[in-house]
Amino acid sequence: MFLGPLESLLNRVAMDKANLEKQFGRTREEARYLSFQHGKPGSGLNKYSSTLTREHDFPAAQAMLYAAGVPNEHVLKTYPQVGVASVWWEGNPCNMHLLDLGKEVKRGIEAQEMLAWQYNTVGVSDGITMGGDGMRFSLQTREIIADSVETVTCAQFHDACVTIAGCDKNMPGAIMGMTRTNRPGIMIYGGSTKPGYSKLLKKEINITTALEAHGAYIYDNLRNPADPSQTKEALLSDIEKGAIPGQGACGGMFTANTMATAIETLGLSLPGSASTPASSPEKMRECKKVAEAIKICMEQDITPRKCLTKKSFENALVMMMALGGSTNGVLHLLAMATTAEVELTLDDFQRVSDRVPFIADLAPSGKYLMKDLYEIGGVSSVQKLLIAAGMLDGSTITVTGKTLAQNVESWPSLTQDQEIIRTLDNPIKATGHIEILYGNLAPEGAVAKITGKEGMKFTGRARVFDKEHALDDALNKGQIPRTENLVLIVRYEGPKGGPGMPEQLKASAAIMGAGLKNIALITDGRYSGASHGFIVGHITPEAAVGGPIAVVRDGDLITIDAETHRIDMVDVSEEDVKKRFETWVPPRMPVTRGVLAKYARLVGDASKGAVTDLF
Repeated sequence: MFLGPLESLLNRVAMDKANLEKQFGRTREEARYLSFQHGKPGSGLNKYSSTLTREHDFPAAQAMLYAAGVPNEHVLKTYPQVGVASVWWEGNPCNMHLLDLGKEVKRGIEAQEMLAWQYNTVGVSDGITMGGDGMRFSLQTREIIADSVETVTCAQFHDACVTIAGCDKNMPGAIMGMTRTNRPGIMIYGGSTKPGYSKLLKKEINITTALEAHGAYIYDNLRNPADPSQTKEALLSDIEKGAIPGQGACGGMFTANTMATAIETLGLSLPGSASTPASSPEKMRECKKVAEAIKICMEQDITPRKCLTKKSFENALVMMMALGGSTNGVLHLLAMATTAEVELTLDDFQRVSDRVPFIADLAPSGKYLMKDLYEIGGVSSVQKLLIAAGMLDGSTITVTGKTLAQNVESWPSLTQDQEIIRTLDNPIKATGHIEILYGNLAPEGAVAKITGKEGMKFTGRARVFDKEHALDDALNKGQIPRTENLVLIVRYEGPKGGPGMPEQLKASAAIMGAGLKNIALITDGRYSGASHGFIVGHITPEAAVGGPIAVVRDGDLITIDAETHRIDMVDVSEEDVKKRFETWVPPRMPVTRGVLAKYARLVGDASKGAVTDLF
């Protein structure tokens, strides 16, 4: 059911595509990147950099390299050159230590008789920008990171690349950049932070505690049962000060740890990388191991596209379902697969979710954090369990030069007395928590995160908000009642309409903190990996391009049914929707210049990963 405005848009896209094919003589399926000469006579592992360093073909380039620190002609002519790209910046605990990790990688690479060149790309702190307009810049940093890695690797003729990522968009961006160049590459995850601690509540807390406490604060529900004299202002201030103790990404199975787990399973980071804490000595030792592994990749010509296969993506999906990963993992894995030219669709996520049990008692819906999983063996021990059960394909190749099964063969097995990972015959939920929904509200799909704790079906009356801030304002004023089932709809927050498809953890956490159990949330934007509750995101087509979510009205009856994989306006017919579109006016673009305007112009829809280079 594609209606007038959307049909018009699709027709324009088809015409643009036809014109491009006529002009350039190619179709979108023929992905082409700039071709580089390599493998000059006499070159070894320096098959790309030798283009610049052999003989005297590029004397200015050689002069620049000497000035940058190359000590002599032997090193210049024979050593391969490896880029070390970190998403480092100060002011964000997820990323503030990555420069130091990069320096350790550089030392290790130089010990392998290779040249290492550190450089940097940019990121955005989701925790800092959450709930504000700064969040609109977050998702597009994935593309900036990918563009940066591709740009420096190609322009500088690097022979290989090591990327060091912290926050969630960092990781798919790093992988996409390395995949575009398809030269040997490895990613290091910066690791998770330790749990925080509340002095007043006398218990461990984390970033989600701070966000949910805000909802409790607004609805006058923030109190310490052990000491009623403590004010809600004092409690919230104490939580803010103690939620994050230092360096590292958010500690639950939020988006950062979801992506780190997926990438380790895909074979593009070393065993243990996803679960090793940011502040542990083992994380620094991982940097030295990566320096050794990147040389193995170069010697054996192990490139990202050799690791990124349909089998390895299936494995990543299995781990995502078993551990309760973020809905953002759907978006990012689709984007990574698109870059690697591996066919992966929303329906693949549903198929895997249907066969894999949800077995991890990890935050946000559970009790434990990644540091707890690390202490019982980490992600690699879970991989070992699932390979033994026949749920993971252990034959996929990894950056160690070994298969996934060989990597974890000597890893410790999960002990029977641990409580974090359930046995496969006693899962939290018999199938995965990710549900792909279709219906007259989402003809091209939507992504729901339903653990079963909230039930499998929700019906309520729509209350519509054009933009996230409108819902945040209503919550801040206590205007969302507890008296009836409501489906809160936030629209015009998709990739184009936002622009930027911002995460909406502030609203979802406030609702959980306020104890509003009569609420479901749906949006054409995204929810954070820390979000939980009855939530549906990534609704496509988005409102800004004429998706049916654009004409939902207050009071429409909405049903979300995870068992039938449906999301529908049950009392609105197709004819009713068409009539509503007759008076619908597409919104004015909120920005027309700058990086967000470029992003809105280039970005595709969420069902294909919201990438920017599919013309």
